[in-house]
Amino acid sequence: MDEQAFQEVSQNSPETIPAQMRRIEGFFPLSHGIARVDDRRIVSAIVFVIRNGLRWRDAPGEYGPHKTIYNRFIRWSRLGVFNKIFAELARKGGKAERIMIDATHLKAHRTAASLLKKGLFPDVSDARKGA
Repeated sequence: MDEQAFQEVSQNSPETIPAQMRRIEGFFPLSHGIARVDDRRIVSAIVFVIRNGLRWRDAPGEYGPHKTIYNRFIRWSRLGVFNKIFAELARKGGKAERIMIDATHLKAHRTAASLLKKGLFPDVSDARKGA
């Protein structure tokens, strides 16, 4: 997909603005060998899927193969990439004038507990981190 088509798809997604991407690009692991799919496109896809409550398979084709999006999300989650990004952005944000608490909660299926055993949430899990 060319750059103009990608801009049209992601124009409503502030996560894809180049200046914002430059702030977080240092947190992504380096590619080993084969050049990988554009990180900006993957980040936009991950945000789109999570924001809209979609299955990975339902991500629009403009973001690339759903398997690539899913694999990158899992790999980056296990490596703590998102935790590092959020911590850095919060640190640079300064002291908050107002703190808000969201009372939203989700009902999880009983098999969701297996995610901790697989090490997908390393900050709260004692499981061995995946590769």
